[in-house]
Amino acid sequence: MDLKDYKKKGSLVLVYTGEGKGKTSASIGLMARSLGGGWSVAFIQFIKTWNVGEHDFIHMIEPVFKKKLHFYKGGKGFYNAGKLSAKDVTEVEHKKAAEQTYQEALKCVTSGKFDLVICDEINNAVHDKLLPKKKMENLITKKHPKTSLCLTGRNFPKDLLPKIDIATDMTKIKHHFDDKYLANPGIDY
Repeated sequence: MDLKDYKKKGSLVLVYTGEGKGKTSASIGLMARSLGGGWSVAFIQFIKTWNVGEHDFIHMIEPVFKKKLHFYKGGKGFYNAGKLSAKDVTEVEHKKAAEQTYQEALKCVTSGKFDLVICDEINNAVHDKLLPKKKMENLITKKHPKTSLCLTGRNFPKDLLPKIDIATDMTKIKHHFDDKYLANPGIDY
């Protein structure tokens, strides 16, 4: 392999999807790598409203990175997830929260202010029809030329794969939740 035959892209669109664990964790790792490289990062959360470890971590490092790190937590919790669904939240409220979170993501991805914008759990919001797929496509096509974009969550729309540079499918081999064990803090959230 001769690297002189390869070209460099200015920015990328990445997807972490699949039924397996690790999509958000991978995006947090990407955020750490980017911040460590001096980039500015926006982390936009679409579903998780409850307190999770990554939110605490982001709040702890915000003072270190100041204006280089922007965190926005939107969404109203799980939707159409059986017993795990958010209680007492209507479909209209879920859609409104998804739209507000999308608007924040769109502002960040088009501004040119951020080198990386992570839209965590956006795939779920699109799959659950809280956001139209066209809005996800809009983020991809209207992003600032210098801004890389990372989209996470289950069920990424396969017809959008031609617009993506890197896609990783997290495949579950085994998870203790299937054996009726609750999620563990520090591991699962």
